[in-house]
Amino acid sequence: MNSEEEFFDAETGLESDDSCEVSFKDALVFDSKQVTDGSSMQENGLWERRKALPAETISRNNFSVWSILKKCIGMELSKIAMPVVFNEPLSFLQRISEYMEHTHLIHKACSLSDTVDRMQVVAAFAVSAVASQWERTGKPFNPLLGETYELIREDEGYRLISEQVSHHPPISAFHAQSLKQEFEFHGSIYPKLKFWGKSVEAEPKGTMTLELLKHKEAYTWTNPMCCIHNIILGKLWIEQYGTVEIVNHSTGDKCILNFKPCGMFGKDLHKVEGFIQDRSKKKRRVIYGKWTECMYSIDPKLYETQKKAEKKTGSDPKKQERSCEVEEEDDELPEVQDTVMVIPGSALLWRVTPRPSHSAQMYNFTSFAVTLNELEPGMERLLAPTDCRLRPDIRAMEHGDIDLASAEKERLEEKQRAARRERSEDDEEWSTRWFRMGTNPFTGAEDWQYTGGYFDRKYTDCPNIY
Repeated sequence: MNSEEEFFDAETGLESDDSCEVSFKDALVFDSKQVTDGSSMQENGLWERRKALPAETISRNNFSVWSILKKCIGMELSKIAMPVVFNEPLSFLQRISEYMEHTHLIHKACSLSDTVDRMQVVAAFAVSAVASQWERTGKPFNPLLGETYELIREDEGYRLISEQVSHHPPISAFHAQSLKQEFEFHGSIYPKLKFWGKSVEAEPKGTMTLELLKHKEAYTWTNPMCCIHNIILGKLWIEQYGTVEIVNHSTGDKCILNFKPCGMFGKDLHKVEGFIQDRSKKKRRVIYGKWTECMYSIDPKLYETQKKAEKKTGSDPKKQERSCEVEEEDDELPEVQDTVMVIPGSALLWRVTPRPSHSAQMYNFTSFAVTLNELEPGMERLLAPTDCRLRPDIRAMEHGDIDLASAEKERLEEKQRAARRERSEDDEEWSTRWFRMGTNPFTGAEDWQYTGGYFDRKYTDCPNIY
């Protein structure tokens, strides 16, 4: 085994001649007699999603991340095999699906007649997409090449399919669509992770595209940078920073959002500020808030009046910013964490959904995240054999069996390496199943496009990756 093979988590998939074809007509309705192990049902017979994981968070107290990362300062971490104990029991494909937690904002945007009103709600949705990362310091499992994840929420009016389309570099593509043909939300993520000594910086390269079909509008943006502090010692904490530009390709409107770095005294921790401008670059609305709490919108004149008043009273001193590359002697989470100060005349755009009281014992998952790896009764026969829910290492970790999770992870990694070597010897190229490389029609850049057909439940030529 060469050094390259040694460090790749999960390289490729073994093709299989096995195929399956099933019906999805009964996917969300089950016979209550099937439910066991204390699971609950609603009176109308619909499955009630779980509110807790099968086991509590696995302790990391006896493991040293420094022993693994001490030779990796400044390096990209995609080739470093991390012990499973530093993971959380979700695949990165499932983590991507958490963008959909606040889908009600998309439905709200679809219902609005004014373009600026729609833009500010889309901006709130873009912020809400990263809210679930707060205090989520566990690393999601790297998806295997060919791995998929589906999420269907009839009560929220959408369905999503994602696929790991590349491992070098690691690229995850997803496509969500409204069940009533109101919107499509899609993109591909290429996460680049680097270790800087006391922190890990994550750059989520890739473009998000939201299409509001009724209004014939398309919005695109990229997510902010993310930094996890105190990797070696101290309490782990997360900040998001960087500029996010949301473009309405139909009207020319833009929303520029600044995810502020923490600053010297923590005054800007979690803060997001920005504005909406029209095609002529006239400011139409100011957006402000925190990505961990809520977002507000206000008229620019009222906002400027408030800022001038703050400067006169000296209540808004200039802050010194920092980045992950420049580490300070004290990298502790700042104690100053003010809540959002609401300016009179502001309109609330979005407020985060409170986490369950026992979230800290469940990898700091939101209520939404808790449900993502659940296998509902009868679902296993309906899923593609490549779905994340069928991964034995993630399932073992979810149940608190760290030894089995580690052994299964190693088995899957070796199986994938063997498949890659076999294809290399046969001079074969990997073929994606549900996405193809194409051109984003709105940005003109290369992007992975959903080819359709997944929800017909005809799983021909599914790779045997587990």
